[in-house]
Amino acid sequence: MESLVSSLRVPLVVLLWLVCCVAVHVGGHGIGEQPLSKIAIHRALFALHVNASIKAETVLLGCKGEDSQWINVQVESPGPSKDDWVAVFSPAKFNSSTCPPDDEPREQAPYICSAPIKYKFVKDSSAEYTKTGKASLKFQLINQRSDFSFALFSGGLSNPKLLAVSNTIIAFANPKAPLYPRLSQGRSWNEMTVTWTSGYKATEAVPFVSWGLDGEPQSQSPAGTLTFSRNSMCAPPAKTVGWRDPGFIHTSFLKELWPNSLYTYKLGHRLINGSYIWSKSYYFKSSPYPGQDSLQRVVIFGDMGKAERDGSNEYSNYQPGSLNTTDQLIKDLENIDIVFHIGDISYANGYISQWDQFTSQVEPIASTVPYMIASGNHERDWPNTGSFYNKTDSGGECGVLASTMFYVPAENRAKLWYSTDYGMFRFCIADSEQDWREGSEQYRFIKRCLASVDRQKQPWLIFAAHRVLGYSSDYYYALEGSFAEPMGRESLQKLWQKYKVDIAFYGHVHNYERTCPVYENQCVNTERSHYSGTVEGTIHVVVGGAGCHLSKFSQETPKWSLYRDYDHGFVKLTAFNHSSLLFEYKKSRDGNVSDYFTITREYKDVLACVHDGCEPTTSAS
Repeated sequence: MESLVSSLRVPLVVLLWLVCCVAVHVGGHGIGEQPLSKIAIHRALFALHVNASIKAETVLLGCKGEDSQWINVQVESPGPSKDDWVAVFSPAKFNSSTCPPDDEPREQAPYICSAPIKYKFVKDSSAEYTKTGKASLKFQLINQRSDFSFALFSGGLSNPKLLAVSNTIIAFANPKAPLYPRLSQGRSWNEMTVTWTSGYKATEAVPFVSWGLDGEPQSQSPAGTLTFSRNSMCAPPAKTVGWRDPGFIHTSFLKELWPNSLYTYKLGHRLINGSYIWSKSYYFKSSPYPGQDSLQRVVIFGDMGKAERDGSNEYSNYQPGSLNTTDQLIKDLENIDIVFHIGDISYANGYISQWDQFTSQVEPIASTVPYMIASGNHERDWPNTGSFYNKTDSGGECGVLASTMFYVPAENRAKLWYSTDYGMFRFCIADSEQDWREGSEQYRFIKRCLASVDRQKQPWLIFAAHRVLGYSSDYYYALEGSFAEPMGRESLQKLWQKYKVDIAFYGHVHNYERTCPVYENQCVNTERSHYSGTVEGTIHVVVGGAGCHLSKFSQETPKWSLYRDYDHGFVKLTAFNHSSLLFEYKKSRDGNVSDYFTITREYKDVLACVHDGCEPTTSAS
């Protein structure tokens, strides 16, 4: 240990460009806390040790066009400790020259001012490390438009001391490659949007999508390009240690699609020199015509977040169900037509690198079926920025990342409320992080969305929002005495009742709960698993258990609560025709159905008069 005490202390500028010695050919935390936020990077000390080392076995990644690759990292330390950890930095150069002006207190110059993109404790990969001082760790790296370096720290996350930095730069063969396509419904039923990320700005390459019916000649549609800067962020950490260049986000609109048809597509960039950069090939099935009578399958969940397949970051089960949910959806993808992720999407919380990792995780799903999002508190909320809740849950992102990384057919993407039709379904997606009370702009949208649907053609009317605006017996909601967001039911229940909303979905609370058909706190139907006839009340479903740590229920079970599950899961709706709907709640761990019900009815049942849901009549002849 004496050698550690007498360790070298050198400027990080010198330290990190030791990595330039090799030429590379390149074209136990608090609940709800981002794991990266536990690293006190501003307190990092430089304690480089001549006998400590960290080496990566692979230098050039993606040589066969892969967008992710596993890499082995070898660690040696003369004074190993259970608190030693390995960080992955990207860009590889993380010295003080990259620091923006800020008021963050720093322990010692030169500073580290950017958080790593992921990390692991060494002992978790090698039980003998504290005895031998040697370990081998495996990391999965994805293409994130920049190079990588590895660093060995002692002192745990609270008092990090930098012992060694990898001696080579690791990079993908083409770090700018077009990646991670995300499909979304467009403004009309026969339009699909494709959004993706690349390292190509619009002045160096023209983005487009090559697409067409499967087996037929392909056409090309141009794409627009967006990005944002550090100054677009509202506050730290997004503006400081969490900042990472997001690259360029491109969106193309594929129009006049034939209904229910298989299309193939590729992402393309035409460089200034006339050459082309291509992605791999993808496919999707276009939407049915609104009202079309066919088999239609919808998946809905909230609060999934991301997790690392190499075991990084999630050292305290921050989002333990995320990969299980993702894998179950991939496994059943041939039986899914559209997905709704209703808020708390990546849980980046101001650490921008995590959005790339999330879009990589869901790419098999989002590249194949529309992946529709809603805004949650971890995307939008920041004090004095227009969010309805004056909280800091977005980590300073204030909605910029969610509205840029994903397309939704909203009139204004700064206000993430929208309607979308899929065959026999009408979806009214609210933004719970902006004012939804009676008289507000959003309230008028919700009323218009519910009122404008033709229930003869689209009998299945679905409302969704992130926060629970309806009913939940969550422990904290019970403490407040509201069993939901205060003012939620009071503001919206008359709309749900008047327009006979079938099911209302929510996230935010990390569990599963289903109510009876309910209005004004009273069950209006005594059935539990099969509903038929008149639509007398709305069924409210909390489905916020797709990945994040689970939320406790109250000890009291209200009369309107029919089923509660403290586990990770998601909901699947299957419309067989205009008269028959199947609801299934599935466990993320195995895909098994844990709760279900069916609805059967005719059009006249939707028209029938119910309490507070009757159209005005006249006795005139």
